[in-house]
Amino acid sequence: MNMPSESRHPLGEQTIALLWERTRSRGDMPAFAKAITSILGAMRGEDDSEFSMTETVLSDPVLTQKVLRLANSSMYSAFGQHVNTVTKAVLVLGTEAIGHLALGLKLIEELSVASPDSTLAHIEMEKAVLAGMVAREVATSAESRHAEEAVVCSMLHTLGRMMVTFYMPEVWARMQQRAGSGKEDLAAPELLGLSLEEIGRTTAEHWGLPQNLLSGMRTLEPPPAGAEVSHADWIAGVSTLSRLCASSLWNDDEAGAAEVARLAERYSSMVGVAPEKMHTAIGHARAAAAADLSIAPLSRPAERRARALAKTRQRAAGNKILLRGLADMRDMVDTASPGQMVSVALEIVYKALDFSRAVAFVRNRRDGRYAAKMCFGDSVKEFMSAMAFDDIYEPNVFHAALNSDRVIFIENARDAKFASKLPQWWKSTLATARSFVILPLSANGQPAGFIYGDWDESFPPIQLSQTEFGLLNDMRALVVKAVERRHQLEVFNTTRVA
Repeated sequence: MNMPSESRHPLGEQTIALLWERTRSRGDMPAFAKAITSILGAMRGEDDSEFSMTETVLSDPVLTQKVLRLANSSMYSAFGQHVNTVTKAVLVLGTEAIGHLALGLKLIEELSVASPDSTLAHIEMEKAVLAGMVAREVATSAESRHAEEAVVCSMLHTLGRMMVTFYMPEVWARMQQRAGSGKEDLAAPELLGLSLEEIGRTTAEHWGLPQNLLSGMRTLEPPPAGAEVSHADWIAGVSTLSRLCASSLWNDDEAGAAEVARLAERYSSMVGVAPEKMHTAIGHARAAAAADLSIAPLSRPAERRARALAKTRQRAAGNKILLRGLADMRDMVDTASPGQMVSVALEIVYKALDFSRAVAFVRNRRDGRYAAKMCFGDSVKEFMSAMAFDDIYEPNVFHAALNSDRVIFIENARDAKFASKLPQWWKSTLATARSFVILPLSANGQPAGFIYGDWDESFPPIQLSQTEFGLLNDMRALVVKAVERRHQLEVFNTTRVA
């Protein structure tokens, strides 16, 4: 428990005073105090609290998505029909559950964007996020409807450590010298006048966090097997377990793995999850952390940087190919046929963007059809005859691209919500694509065809840069110029014959 300020050691009073002084000069870490005001207001049962919570949720698209997903989860399936609105989600979940979900999301958001001066502070922030991941998986395995409360308390469990590393790094260094890395808590009473847990609780009270979250920030040893566990103790137990697991998982070594197994065994009875099931849940959190964290040894930061660097080099090399190809196309635009220009453009984008497949489609106005005419890539030729469709408008992504006359990039073609925008001819010929690009070609205001390129699962997830969009549009303009020049010649020749 946190000691009242009047009985606190004078050194503890000095520590808290210095902490508030530094938060005033640098801003709250994280900018959490401001972000949670409306959430706490809605949770405290103010007038029209349900409307206030709905309004708060709808102001954040990410939170809206997470609230609807939670309301439709198997845990709330007893409520029957699909929950499509936030208003109904508030009725199903209650303002408290949504408030904890929002608090957890805001805390992760703020920890993710914070830029601490020291690596030590960054480490503590990432450990807090990792603890939240463990808590969510463990609480979900326990089939608890209080998972979001456990997530928030788990991230706040090391709030004292985060505050000291962020605002008092010089004191933290002395604590490590005195007690050793990872054992800073032992040196806290002597050097700070109070424990790190007391600093965390004092900060949480300063932010105005509710009593249930303050209670969940306690370090709690598991009671004897079979003992009755209150809700407050269950939350504190899950939070303690999650914080300890995060610390053990951090270095991704054998000693840490052994400690996680021991913790799963120790807290199994209290949490209400069998050790094997808990170990699986923690494993899921570990996998998520490996993908989401940035500096934890668990996330292989050196390998991540190497992959990012290789990807950057690859993109830079691709842009050079686009630039050289554009120079060639400018040299030939006044003499080449439209077919030759399309062929050159198709080859350039296939090489430069490292497409799995690239296909050029041409519109035959007489037949009222678009059909594939040339292609690059493995196993694409055998589907060429099936890559054709009518030019009568249909509500799909290809007609939309042709009508808008702008480059279209689809990042996730496998999103179930996007399926209705994909035509049947694409689904039967090109459905192995994860992402694709459409370069529509219009001349004199009429669609003339398009260039299509895609990436399958063998290529890393991609986002096109503004530079690449610009180069692709320059390429489109050159092809269109050749098409329009051809059209002008045909009109001129027809006029002369007449």
